[in-house]
Amino acid sequence: MRNDIAQCRRLVVKVGSALVTDNGAGLSTRFITDCARQIAQLHRSGRQILLVSSGAIAAGMQRLGWKKRPHAIHALQAAAAIGQMGLAQAYESVFAHHGLLSAQVLLTHDDLTDRQRYLNARSTLSTLIDLKVVPIINENDTVVTEEIRFGDNDTLGALVANLVEAEALIILTDQQGLFTADPRLDPTAALITEGDAEDRAYEAMAGGAGSGISKGGMMTKVKAAQRAARSGAHTLIVSGREPDALIRAARGEPIGTFLRARQTPLAARKQWLADHLRVTGAVVLDDGAVAALRRGSSLLPIGVREVRGDFGRGTVIACLDPNGNEIARGLTNYPSAEARKIAGHPSAEIETLLGYMDESELIHRDNLVLIA
Repeated sequence: MRNDIAQCRRLVVKVGSALVTDNGAGLSTRFITDCARQIAQLHRSGRQILLVSSGAIAAGMQRLGWKKRPHAIHALQAAAAIGQMGLAQAYESVFAHHGLLSAQVLLTHDDLTDRQRYLNARSTLSTLIDLKVVPIINENDTVVTEEIRFGDNDTLGALVANLVEAEALIILTDQQGLFTADPRLDPTAALITEGDAEDRAYEAMAGGAGSGISKGGMMTKVKAAQRAARSGAHTLIVSGREPDALIRAARGEPIGTFLRARQTPLAARKQWLADHLRVTGAVVLDDGAVAALRRGSSLLPIGVREVRGDFGRGTVIACLDPNGNEIARGLTNYPSAEARKIAGHPSAEIETLLGYMDESELIHRDNLVLIA
C-alpha cells in the first residue's frame, strides 16, 4: 500500500536529465533549488535521503552546444567531464542554503561487481548518511567504457537502493507515471496508479526514451522497480513537475505509479549476486536442474547440458533454462574448461574426470540466487 512509503525512513530519490537540465536547455536552477528544498524538509522530519542525479552529460552537451546525444563513448565522456563540474557545484550551493552538506559519489559497474569494492561503496554511503550528509550519486561517465556502463540512472537508482537497503525508490521523471500504453501515441492510455513491481505485463506497456536527452525511458523504470523489489524496496514513479512531488510522494499521497515490492529482502551476499549486470559465462540446464534450483538446491554438474563462454573459478555465471532464459546466477566452483568436462556427469565422477575434486557442486546454493 502507498502508506508503506509514509513509514519509510531511508529513501533513494532518482531525478532524470529532462528535469535537471530543463529538457536539455542547461542546468535548471529552478528544479535543482526546489528539489533541495524538498529533500531538506524530509531531512528535518528524520528521513535519510540519497539522491541519484542524471544531468552531467546533458549539461556538458549544453555547454558544448550539442543538440543531440552523441553515440561515441569518448564524446559522452568529454561531455560528462564538463557537465559534472557544474552539476556538483549547483547541488552543493543549494543544499548549503538549507544547512546541509552534500557529497559527490561517482560509481562504475566494477565498483559493485567486485565484492570488496561493493562493501567499500556500501560503507562510504552508510557513513555519509550517519553524518547527515546528502550523497549525490551518478555514474562515473568520464571513465566508463561501453562494456561496464550501468546504461541508465534508473538502474543505478535501484542498485543504490539495494546497496544501502533503502525501503523505497522514488523516481522523479517528466511523465506522470506508468500508463497502459504510450500516452504520446494512444489518447486512451490510462495511468496505472498501483501495482506489483514484478508484474511482467508492465514491460509491454512501457515506452522508450522520451527525448534525445534521456538515456532510458519508462522501460528502464519498470526494470528498476523489479530490481529494487529484490531488496524489498517499493518504487514510486512520479512527475517531478508536480508541486511538492517528492514531499507528497513520501507522505504516501496518491500521485504517480506505486509499484510495491512483494518479496522479502535477499540476504546481503545474494543481493550482491543479483545486482551483477554482467556475467562472465553461462550454463544451460535441463528441466530437472531447473526444478531443483527452484526448490532451493545446489547446481550439480549432472544437470548441465551446455557450458557457454570462458570463465574462471569463483566468477559469476548465469544459469539458463532449456529455452535460454536466465533463471539464476551464482559463483562457480570450477572454471569453464573443467565445467565442460564434468557437465552431464554425476558428482561422484568429478575426481576421475579432473584428477581432483574441490566441491561436489558446480554452484553451491549459498552462492546462488534465483532471478526468475
